Amino acid sequence: MNRVVAELLWLELVWIIDWWAGVKVQVFTDPETFHSMGKEHALVISNHRSDIDWLVGWVLAQRSGCLGSTLAVMKKSSKFLPVIGWSMWFSEYLFLERSWAKDERTLKSGLQQLRDFPLPFWLALFVEGTRFTQAKLLAAQEYAASAGLPVPRNVLIPRTKGFVSAVNHMRSFVPAIYDVTVAIPKSSPAPTMLRLFRGKSSLVHVHIKRHAMKDLPEEDEAVAQWCRDVFVAKDALLDKHIAEDTFSDQELQDTGRPIKSLVVVILWACVVVTGVVKFLQWSSLLSSWKGVAFSAFGLGVVTLLMHILIMFSQSERSTPSKVAPTKKSKNSEQLEARDNKQD
Repeated sequence: MNRVVAELLWLELVWIIDWWAGVKVQVFTDPETFHSMGKEHALVISNHRSDIDWLVGWVLAQRSGCLGSTLAVMKKSSKFLPVIGWSMWFSEYLFLERSWAKDERTLKSGLQQLRDFPLPFWLALFVEGTRFTQAKLLAAQEYAASAGLPVPRNVLIPRTKGFVSAVNHMRSFVPAIYDVTVAIPKSSPAPTMLRLFRGKSSLVHVHIKRHAMKDLPEEDEAVAQWCRDVFVAKDALLDKHIAEDTFSDQELQDTGRPIKSLVVVILWACVVVTGVVKFLQWSSLLSSWKGVAFSAFGLGVVTLLMHILIMFSQSERSTPSKVAPTKKSKNSEQLEARDNKQD
């Protein structure tokens, strides 16, 4: 029941992408991976490139038939976001405080509860820990240069503690990791919540590569290195996308534009309009100045909540990465110190 209610709410945002703004989400992957999406549990790791990456994920999940059972690891403040954050809270999203001493217990408990999840689910984990901006990229490049690591050009250096914990707890019941790379073609403006609400279209390219969970190494440090290697490969893939303006190594899959979100929005609109009309007739709010003032106040509150949602989604307002170089000699010690400083 919770899954159905959440899906009915989230489909309204999918409608904004598909039908209001007309944002095109093009999926590049192999046919085998494409047909398995939505039919198996999966841990999804992705770069965090745009302000609406989470919405792109919802679009992919809706196309795959698992929108209501899509989960994510997010910062704790997100669950207080009006309506959308509350729905994520009730849908068992995992909320972290960016303090490993507290988050380790929260993550372990939440992942164990997924063991008997009744439907195929996706758990999204943005292992970079924050959204991509040029300022954060410069900080990551400085650290990588000082630590003798590959210097990133299009991604941030992943924080691997949460990923290692997720793999350790999910290895026995989650068969796959979906390695997702999001890119914006040069010919398209970057999508933002503000552009969406204004009805302005964009184009988003999504590259998906499936890794079998059983193929990952057993040791924690080897799992962490696997994650870092994936992001080095992702960086190179994005270099290639910048040069070619497409993901040429995979097939473009036809995801279509399902009418389900359109039907749901029309039904919601009928219910809300009917309810508002009946309420106004019953209360006679518009028949007096006090009623008009009260109605205007209510509209102002709704407008303010929407403004908060839009401002919250902007990359420039996300928490900066606290990446600082370290002088330790061994790579493992450097990475551990870097993770601790970021946390």
